[in-house]
Amino acid sequence: MEEYLEFAKNIAYQAGKIMIKYFNQNNGTSYKGDKTIVTLADTEINSYLIEKVKDKYPNHAIDGEEEQFGKSNFVWVCDPVDGTVMYARHVPVAVFSLALVIDGIPTVGIVYDPFTDSLYSAIKGKGAYKNNEKISVNNYTLDDIRTVCHCDMWSKAKYNVCKVFEELRKETRLNDIGSIARASCLVATGDYGLAIFTGTKHKHCDVAAVKVIVEEAGGKVTDLFGNEQRYDKSIKGAVISNGVVHDEVLKVIKNYIIEE
Repeated sequence: MEEYLEFAKNIAYQAGKIMIKYFNQNNGTSYKGDKTIVTLADTEINSYLIEKVKDKYPNHAIDGEEEQFGKSNFVWVCDPVDGTVMYARHVPVAVFSLALVIDGIPTVGIVYDPFTDSLYSAIKGKGAYKNNEKISVNNYTLDDIRTVCHCDMWSKAKYNVCKVFEELRKETRLNDIGSIARASCLVATGDYGLAIFTGTKHKHCDVAAVKVIVEEAGGKVTDLFGNEQRYDKSIKGAVISNGVVHDEVLKVIKNYIIEE
């Protein structure tokens, strides 16, 4: 696992260089068939990952948000640029996210923010780290003045969580920084208490890495209904929390959303 982690770190640092390269220039923004945004950095990083995995671990599969390769129970799940909408508009909050998912379970996770040179990492069972310093979630309740909730949603999302956020805003501060992986790392460091993600189809790429990072930091990650889920296929959203607020948030969600 340490070898896999070092491999992931090297990929992350190169991905960061690619992100920075395109950030302040025409980054080739275009829209895919599902109307989601993609840039030159997304495609170049995804291709780079496939090249490196094929060379180093030819029996592993790659499931990138922009491109996939192979079939295996060892899958490198990647979001080349999480926060592409902001990145395309030259707002520096996007991150690179990569996880090694074994039999559906994220076992190694990396999130890299090239704008602040912050590397978040974890191996299942061995703790979570930011730039090699151990990190942990906070123990704030929802009504604690220090609690912040990241609310990630968009018009085409399967689950409409507007009423959930309307309920939560009575107790806690809400915001959306434009990247679920970046926000989840704030949960892992104790700066945020909660992040709610409504992504479903092929959106395991967004949260596979933070599943292991946040939980190794002492937090909890489930689908929107409190269930464990695989991270080598589409998901039912995600609740990413410090663990303290998790059950209370799930109760609110179940008041407004029916699991399908």
